[in-house]
Amino acid sequence: MASSALIMLSFPLCVSLLLYHCAQAQLGFGQQETGQPWGSRCLIERLSALEPTMRVPSEAGFTEYVDQNHEQFRCAGVAVHRRTILPRGLLLPSYSNAPSLVYVVQGSIITCPRSFVLFDYGVTVRRRWSLHAGRGIAGTVIPGCPETYQSFQQQREGGDEHQRIHYFHEGDIIALPAGVAHWCYNNGEAPVVAITVSYTRSNANQLDRQHKFLLAGRERRAQQGAHTEERLEQQKGVNLFNGFELELLAEALGVDKEVVRKIQNPDDGRGEIVLVDRGLQLLQPLQRNEEQERQDGDDRRRRESNGLEEAYCTMDYKQNIGDTTLSDQYDPNAGRITVLNSRKFPVLRFMQMSAVRGSLRPNTIGAPYWNINTHGIAYALRGSCQMQVVGHLGRTVFDGELRQGQLLVIPQQYVVITKARSEHYEWVSFKTNDNPMVSQIVGKASVFRGMPVEVLMNSYRISRDEAKRLKFNRGNLMSMFPLESHGNVSET
Repeated sequence: MASSALIMLSFPLCVSLLLYHCAQAQLGFGQQETGQPWGSRCLIERLSALEPTMRVPSEAGFTEYVDQNHEQFRCAGVAVHRRTILPRGLLLPSYSNAPSLVYVVQGSIITCPRSFVLFDYGVTVRRRWSLHAGRGIAGTVIPGCPETYQSFQQQREGGDEHQRIHYFHEGDIIALPAGVAHWCYNNGEAPVVAITVSYTRSNANQLDRQHKFLLAGRERRAQQGAHTEERLEQQKGVNLFNGFELELLAEALGVDKEVVRKIQNPDDGRGEIVLVDRGLQLLQPLQRNEEQERQDGDDRRRRESNGLEEAYCTMDYKQNIGDTTLSDQYDPNAGRITVLNSRKFPVLRFMQMSAVRGSLRPNTIGAPYWNINTHGIAYALRGSCQMQVVGHLGRTVFDGELRQGQLLVIPQQYVVITKARSEHYEWVSFKTNDNPMVSQIVGKASVFRGMPVEVLMNSYRISRDEAKRLKFNRGNLMSMFPLESHGNVSET
């Protein structure tokens, strides 16, 4: 009898503990991370808008690095660089010890009007045509997955096989898991510009910080800015094959020594982005429109639960968040927000990362909020904004302008307000959690809306009418407020 009672008492306790730990996992608490205890490094007294401070040129482009040793990056556990690839530029194969998200800042399909005449009917027809300006191709080589792009011609006739490739353009997010070899090619007519954020504190990384492992080529000497500190000096990286003895590598690769000498090529001065004179010739199916690609992606995601191998090999590694039709929140008078998490983009589960794409119309303010389970790295795409960030002691840690091309780290739990100036402001934020959660202070589903009026009255020593205005004056607006509508929302 006593044992039965003990079991009945312990069962609810076990269920409660299970639900507690599930909630911790959902919110990102208690996740074990590699490296040193970083928490003490996040007591930042002052944030600053950052820009690249080091530029590494190549034959067909250049890479700009932001100081990885900056205290904001040490707090968030990230590294950032911006890369420009010129037309017919090939980013040579490499891999990294940290997972990375790449946002394509520039590389769009320009749609232009065009007229032509149907001679049989004598009718002039206007249609729209697309010029692929800065459109690119990205390849990721997933270990253990088959080469599904195949040509069964004889090798001497140009036959080949390789893993699936991905077309990308402006607004796309490309996921690069840790340790996965990748390459990129610009087959458009304008430069491709992309911003890359690597999460060095991911469980996938067991080294100290981000390291790039080159499979081909070598880096050129960095061009330092006038105010760059000496700690940014880096040794020029060479490809990994340079470290092996020539004869041993020839035996391992099954080729003669002359080929190995060309592979190692320690005197290659082209950099990590090389020019392909006649263009890159690849096995590639006919290009499809975005709606067809999106439908194919949905079909693949529905099949991902069939097994681990199928999940890895058929998983999408590219997703667009620049398309306005994909917005999660939209107000024609205020702007839009698109969230890309692991539910929409399953590969993010293995990377512990996500992204948010947003825009604010002129003279629009965003709801004050804080990140519950993630750090944020905001990068200004177009325009500028006024931004204020307040830390845990109620002290202002940032009060300034974030301009195009600048980025700002927003630590977890810090409160931020963003206001667009007289021009349209667009940004992308990278998050260090695959399912990011935010807590808004005002608006629909906010902190104030969820509190009783009496709590607000006694917390701030305000009257009932003032408390109701504080609670309801944003009506049903979610996270973006046109300043012209302030005070025009009726109380309920």
